[in-house]
Order: sequence, then C-alpha cells, then structure tokens
Amino acid sequence: MTDHNRQTKLLQLAHQLINHHYKLGTAESCTGGGLSFLLTTLPGSSNWFERGLVTYSNEAKMSLLHVKNNTLDQYGAVSKETAHEMVEGLLTHHPVDVGIAITGIAGPDGGSVEKPVGTVWIACKTRGAPTQSTLFLFTGDRESIRSQSIDAAVDQVLLFFK
Repeated sequence: MTDHNRQTKLLQLAHQLINHHYKLGTAESCTGGGLSFLLTTLPGSSNWFERGLVTYSNEAKMSLLHVKNNTLDQYGAVSKETAHEMVEGLLTHHPVDVGIAITGIAGPDGGSVEKPVGTVWIACKTRGAPTQSTLFLFTGDRESIRSQSIDAAVDQVLLFFK
C-alpha cells in the first residue's frame, strides 16, 4: 500500500471513530505495537485512540487480555480462537468501544506446514456486535508481513463502518 493510501485510510478510520464517539484499542502480537504507533501519528488521535496493548508472549495474552491457557494449548497463539479471545478480552477488560487484535507469524522463523510464515489472524469487534476474524497469508520478509498486517487491520475495522 502506498503511503498516500495508508494515510487516507487512517484518516477515514479516525473520522468514523469520531463520528460514532468510539474509542479504539489494539491488542497486537506479531506487529509489536506498530499499528498503535501508526494510529497515533495522526494529530488529534487522543480523541479516539484509547490504548494499545502489545501482547507478544502467551503470558501477556493471558494476563492482559484473559486469553485462556487452554485456548493457547489447544489452538496455539496464532489461531482464530486466540484472535477472538484477544479482541473480546480487550473490549471486556478495557474501556474501548472498538477493538482490533493481530496475531501471526512474521518470520523469518516460527512457521510450520500448518501455519507458515505469513499466517496472520486479525479479529475486530465493536461493542454489541459479533467478533469478525479473518485469516491472511502474507508473503515477503518480516518487515513486509508486519506492514501488510497493519494495513489489513485498518481495512478490517473500516468494514464495520460500511
């Protein structure tokens, strides 16, 4: 995505959040806070951005987002189930109206046949609506996969406002 397209989408998201009087929160794993950083580059982001949690480890996912140990054991950190619990924990235990959760394998190591490098789950939720999760299979190096994940997360949350 070009910088101009990315900036346009970020501004669209900010506009929608302000219009709905929503506060946004993020729960990031493989992006390491990159989405939160990008969102807060916009002037006035304090009007709609509440918090960003970097839950890189399983312990962080459990303690900050209340992801169940059983979920991590059964499905792994990179799974639809974990992404769901991450975003649901964000909305349940933190003062946000809209949540985005990202968990994936950015590489260069850590992939498997079942979950290759580039596997990313993104879950989004607004209060009172069902959780939406999407599986992405990105290609490229670590930086590219993280960047694609961030762009996809913005796109996914923008779908709530269409």
